[in-house]
Amino acid sequence: MLIFTHDNGEFTLDVQRVAIAGWAGRDQAGVQHHIDELKLLGVAPPSQTPLFYRVTRETLTQASQVAMLGGEGSGEVETCLVSDAEGTLWVTIASDHTDRKLEAVGVAESKQLCAKPIARHAWKLSEVIDHWDSLEIESEIEDAGKTVRYQQGTLAELLPVATLMERLPAGIAKDGSLAPNSVLLCGTVPAIGGIRPSPSFTMRLIDPQTGRRIEHRYEVEELEVVA
Repeated sequence: MLIFTHDNGEFTLDVQRVAIAGWAGRDQAGVQHHIDELKLLGVAPPSQTPLFYRVTRETLTQASQVAMLGGEGSGEVETCLVSDAEGTLWVTIASDHTDRKLEAVGVAESKQLCAKPIARHAWKLSEVIDHWDSLEIESEIEDAGKTVRYQQGTLAELLPVATLMERLPAGIAKDGSLAPNSVLLCGTVPAIGGIRPSPSFTMRLIDPQTGRRIEHRYEVEELEVVA
């Protein structure tokens, strides 16, 4: 169960389905940039774009500390759509934390291996859809002992909500929208300075029109890999 607060209270989500939209950039040059980033890590290019990777609901967590096997994982801030029990859509942020070593073997497998931290606050999609493209996402990591900007962009760089809804696979869609009790991570923006791990990850969704923001930070406990 996940609990989300909002401006008028809170709601509980009994998650049934989770998907991650990969290669979901609106600008194909930006998509290719991300593909090239991952190619440097040995990751094969996608068969099509976007792709919707399914992961188990147990990967979602609102904890401020997560454990990851080894030190090859890194986070990615993603706008996240949440469909509650009635099918009402909400927006928040999540991190598509991914094992980069395993990613070279299989992208879907690498996503399933890692926890997917998700924020505790959400906005109704109807409150922001009319200025969706102006919403900003950003993240920060620790690099050489300093906090540095890792990602920064606007949702104008990613596929619109309507396009994602049109392309949803049947297993997570209902009546042209995200099925109730489902979570969809909607894509990310390029990493500044290249993809790299960090012992902590801070992510934000900012509405410049209202000044509202959603923020979530988590620390990563690195578990030793033994053989």
